[in-house]
Amino acid sequence: MTEPVSALRLAASGMKAQADRLRHVSENIANVDTPGYRRKLVSFDQMADFGRPTGEVRASAAMLDQTALPRIFDPAHPMADENGYYDGSNVDLVVEIADSREASRSYEANLRMFEQSRQMTSTLLDILRR
Repeated sequence: MTEPVSALRLAASGMKAQADRLRHVSENIANVDTPGYRRKLVSFDQMADFGRPTGEVRASAAMLDQTALPRIFDPAHPMADENGYYDGSNVDLVVEIADSREASRSYEANLRMFEQSRQMTSTLLDILRR
């Protein structure tokens, strides 16, 4: 009986990790035009139980993308230096949209796995009741 519960736990951890990733992608998209904003990146860490991998994942703490910020020439901008330049954002909207689609698809796949496991567990319990 631990296998269906384990499958539910695996799918739930995947959904939570992808939801965290999607939250960071949303923050990046919202700050695409914010001067000096650095893109937030998330990686996934495999969880372990007493040193043994469980198969569950979690999103790591957000890391900042260290690529160079673009220098934008706009002497009228309030953050411009004496030469008329200020640091823009290193967020690429096309990359963020692709990341959001990937995270959404992964979330949906985990949701389908969760629903299938729940349905199989329910069917198993119905069979055992007879």
